[in-house]
Amino acid sequence: MRAESDERDEAVAMTARRPATGDVTTDAASAPQAPEEEDERPLGSRAPHFIKRSRTLHISWQVGVFVVGLAVVCAGAAMLVLPGPGWVVIFAGMAIWATEFVWAQLVLRWTKRKVTEAAQRALDPRVRRRNIILTVVGLVIAGGLCGFYLWTFGLVLPWRIES
Repeated sequence: MRAESDERDEAVAMTARRPATGDVTTDAASAPQAPEEEDERPLGSRAPHFIKRSRTLHISWQVGVFVVGLAVVCAGAAMLVLPGPGWVVIFAGMAIWATEFVWAQLVLRWTKRKVTEAAQRALDPRVRRRNIILTVVGLVIAGGLCGFYLWTFGLVLPWRIES
């Protein structure tokens, strides 16, 4: 078991290595570019090296990270029906899990990609124009309904409170 995890750690380390500075040409067209986002980071545990050396300590670390992440995700799920920033807390719990688990890193990468795509679509002039038109139409309808209510009933509350 330990040999397998050591091999996996070595494979992750191999993918993370960058070429030495002597191997890189200084031509502007072929200059190495900095990673634009976190997709360039290798997948896997980000636990300190002294924790990875001991299998028992590493598993204990993973259990601890899982429990803390689970508590944060559960708190976020509760905040979906209670007051609070539910989705923000859920994604914070996923980020905690992503420090240790590959599946959480992949989920966060997928989510980040989808949010970026949605933001780009929202910036499309046609979509913005459509959203503005729908908002104006909704406000006109709501204003019309409020005006009709005030015209019909006046400035009276719809329930009777007897003192």
